[in-house]
Amino acid sequence: MHLAVEVLVCFLQMIWLWLVAIVKAVVPSSLQPHKDVTGWVVLITGAGSGLGRLMSLRFAALGCRLVLWDVNEAGNQETEELVQAATPGAKVKAYTLDLSDREQIYAAADKVKQEVGDVDILINNAGIVTGTTFLNTPDSMNIKTMDVNCNAHFWTVKSFLPSMLKRNRGHLVSIASAAGLFGIAGLADYCASKYAAVGFDESIRAEIVKQGRTGVKTTVVCPYYINTGMFEGAQTRFPAVLKFLDPPFVVDKIVEAVLTDQVMLCVPKSVYFFYILRGILPISVNQVLGKLVGVSETMDNFVGRNKAK
Repeated sequence: MHLAVEVLVCFLQMIWLWLVAIVKAVVPSSLQPHKDVTGWVVLITGAGSGLGRLMSLRFAALGCRLVLWDVNEAGNQETEELVQAATPGAKVKAYTLDLSDREQIYAAADKVKQEVGDVDILINNAGIVTGTTFLNTPDSMNIKTMDVNCNAHFWTVKSFLPSMLKRNRGHLVSIASAAGLFGIAGLADYCASKYAAVGFDESIRAEIVKQGRTGVKTTVVCPYYINTGMFEGAQTRFPAVLKFLDPPFVVDKIVEAVLTDQVMLCVPKSVYFFYILRGILPISVNQVLGKLVGVSETMDNFVGRNKAK
């Protein structure tokens, strides 16, 4: 009898949550309740350029205190200066470190705790891409891709999640990729690292829920190619369906997702559609569809940010 009641309660909860999810999907995020993050400490990795820089500017405008992490000291310093110019009086502190080095991450985390305090929003944004076929990618780059795109998430979360759980307040944000949902030729190590980031986010969220810490949220972001220069030369066959994304647009979506506690953000929305198809269609059918869309050819003319200079 007890099990029957438990099943009934579970069924009713599923219906209710499904209806809530439908409403959230239909109602624009701008009309949904937003949490106030004024005064919150936001740590952004890869803050020296691209999305990291734009997110820094946005969160500073919301009244957040910023901690900027990047291996590029000059770029990170420039982001700090841009934030100060755009939001006079903003509190910003920049740190230079290599996110592929666990010990540097732990050392920088200790400094942040001493010099700034508890981190409220952790945004694991730093990422690298080799853009070569697996057999043509040096082992060292395979390792570094995993270290920066995935393993760094382990060490940053280990450093800052405990205080979030203790205070029952915080937000973990993983900037993953649509390549963390679909395997793509020419991106084997990148896809592996982003799949890992998606899986890590889901597992950490499950652990947080199990502990009953309702004030600690997670958001995983899975965008298509973004015009930051990182994927210079990559191409898309049907831009009306899957087009290169404008960085400010993506950052707007990320910030809204954080403020509304959205668990998973795919950009553009067509990524959700292909993700659903991936789950219900046979692998052979997905391969045919992928060939039509040109997924395996997107990296054929890849140049990348460094080689493009």
